[in-house]
Amino acid sequence: MKKKLVLAGGGHAHMVTLANLHQFVEKGYNVTVIGPSEHHYYSGMGPGMLGKTYTPEQVRFATKLVVEKKGGTFVLEKVVRIDADAQIVNLESGDSVPYDVISCNLGSHVPRDIIKDGLEDIYLVKPIERLLAAQERILELGSRKKITIGIIGGGPSAVEIAGNLWRLTREPGVQPADIKILTGKTIMPHHPHGVRIKAQASLKRRGIDIVEDCKVNEIRTGRVTEASGETHELDIIFVAIGVKPNPVFKASGIPTGPDGGLLVNRYLQSTEYGNIFGGGDCIYFNEAPLNKVGVFAVRQNPVIYHNLMATLDGGNLQPFEPGGDYLLIFNLGDGTGIFHKRWVLFGGRLAFFVKDYIDRKFMKTFQAIE
Repeated sequence: MKKKLVLAGGGHAHMVTLANLHQFVEKGYNVTVIGPSEHHYYSGMGPGMLGKTYTPEQVRFATKLVVEKKGGTFVLEKVVRIDADAQIVNLESGDSVPYDVISCNLGSHVPRDIIKDGLEDIYLVKPIERLLAAQERILELGSRKKITIGIIGGGPSAVEIAGNLWRLTREPGVQPADIKILTGKTIMPHHPHGVRIKAQASLKRRGIDIVEDCKVNEIRTGRVTEASGETHELDIIFVAIGVKPNPVFKASGIPTGPDGGLLVNRYLQSTEYGNIFGGGDCIYFNEAPLNKVGVFAVRQNPVIYHNLMATLDGGNLQPFEPGGDYLLIFNLGDGTGIFHKRWVLFGGRLAFFVKDYIDRKFMKTFQAIE
């Protein structure tokens, strides 16, 4: 009987494996890819898509098309549990998919604890596709009246969303919006002082309000309430309060790290189950915890591909080396950015030009296999 390889998720950490899926098929392995969407959207270009710098087609990868083109099977479903002992993936529909080896790139989610009732006019920054619905709603409302938009959170995602919302509401026929960031401390609290100053200056120059020391207690459609009782009336609300790994692993009883991510060793392999691998935001790297930035998923690509093939073939595994410092560039939405790596820090149009070049090149590399 043919061995079965399952890829749960088609995200950044699986790109090299997806590009080489035919190699598994040619060796006689059955390959199944499970994903909640036929496309995978690149989160690094998500805010730019919201602000209409990029079209949806420019920031997404046709997962289903590539999988089927290379001889695999694509299942449009959401993974809810992994039965590691029975080697079965349980799906939201009630169906299941068996595996001999599985790799998980299930991503992360924005916690919804403080959101009451439904999500009408409330937009989580993940999944990225949700930003398209937000864009459509803002253009519709903004064409009729001046609106107020709030972003809950103060990290890079909140800053990039705010800046690109400013750009979106400068579209022809749309009234410029009042935009405010509601942050628990200050913006970019975990980044160098110079990054924070440049971000603040850019946002304030465009009239974007930064409300610091805002302890949000409750979010409802049209209103955000602080712990102090103070309220903010808002037409549109974005929630960018940080992400947590997919809850599938806890629900499955598979060992996890303190953040709930799949606990993996230096081979990106479950510390308990040798036939379970993972990468990206959904894992907790036991050797040295990693920040939730896309660069690590990209660096994990070749290791995951090698180790999946080695496990199926009976070969030796390759360790993952996180590497040194990484480059961060933030898209501020007005054609400028902030570039930071080690001691190098600068802002302006050159910073955005570099980010735009890197992002487009990354996407074109993998879109070429479509």
